[in-house]
Amino acid sequence: MRAVALLALLLLAAVPVRAAVDAPADTNDYPTEARADYVFACMAVNGGSQTALRRCSCAIDVIASLLPYADYERADTVLRMRHLAGGYLSETFRGKEASGFVQRLEEAQAEAEVRCF
Repeated sequence: MRAVALLALLLLAAVPVRAAVDAPADTNDYPTEARADYVFACMAVNGGSQTALRRCSCAIDVIASLLPYADYERADTVLRMRHLAGGYLSETFRGKEASGFVQRLEEAQAEAEVRCF
């Protein structure tokens, strides 16, 4: 009887763990700092109002639901390096793979604009 109760308890305890492992890609894998950085930059461009705060927060939530953080980070790196790097080094960040990261970010941003602005 105790073995059955123990087995039932273990199975119940395993359910939340499995749910977390099988969670969809749109879970919150963006660090708070990255979300805040996006919102601050977005607000600066959009007037810094309370409305801008709501819309920009919505936008990063939409982006996070469409694009895994690793891809967001790659696209951000590509964009920064295109802006900062010169000469042959910048060419590395203009290739097909790098452009693909940027394109996926731009698509997610376009969707965020439609939904939030």
